[in-house]
Amino acid sequence: MSFFSRLSVCLAGLCVTQAYADVVQVAVAANFAAPVARIAEAFQAASGHTLKLSSGATGKFHAQIVAGAPFEVLLAADTRTPQQLVASGHAVAASRFTYATGRLVLWSATPGVVDPQGAVLATGRFEHLAIANPKTAPYGSAAMQVLRARGLAERLTPKLVTGESIAQAFQFVATGNARLGFVALSQLSTPGRQPSGSMWLVPADLHEPIRQDAVLLRAGANSPAALAWLAYLRSDAARAIIRAYGYET
Repeated sequence: MSFFSRLSVCLAGLCVTQAYADVVQVAVAANFAAPVARIAEAFQAASGHTLKLSSGATGKFHAQIVAGAPFEVLLAADTRTPQQLVASGHAVAASRFTYATGRLVLWSATPGVVDPQGAVLATGRFEHLAIANPKTAPYGSAAMQVLRARGLAERLTPKLVTGESIAQAFQFVATGNARLGFVALSQLSTPGRQPSGSMWLVPADLHEPIRQDAVLLRAGANSPAALAWLAYLRSDAARAIIRAYGYET
């Protein structure tokens, strides 16, 4: 039976009903913190298993996993990190799949600051521009690709305020420490609410696709609960929540 066939069996409920309730250690990319909390509630109610969620920058998680951190599942903000973990023997090759594709936005907490075309970037009429660390956070890397595509990277580098993760970049803007910044659409897409402030939805052709992969890590290779969680993440119920937060599935 292939790995994804096993996931299908789990999704039908066999892994959940046959396994005792367990705790699954899940490392989650910061941009996905809100939707994963909603999905986790539904999964825990359906399965009896408990998820222990840790959110942060994907690059930081890579270093921690290689160093022996006991995470069982990684929900990354890219495809490269799970690939690297598979190549180094820290993850199960057949388990990797794309659970969401993210969108990047330029956002200000103040209405009227960011125009629908993002032309504000070229004006330079702002003191700080927040981004996630492009070395460790895929959304930060995408932001730098946008600045280079617009021919603004060199001019705006002195204005950059770099957060460790996309969550910290969002906080810089939300608290007014940066007038505007590149954040994830999911951070502004709370179901049932209109986004506050002003924003530009960055065209997807200005940066590499932000495909986000999930992978079963070596520590969870023998865990029915971890397998059940990955199966649930591929379910229609989970995908509906993911789309509600502005991702593509």
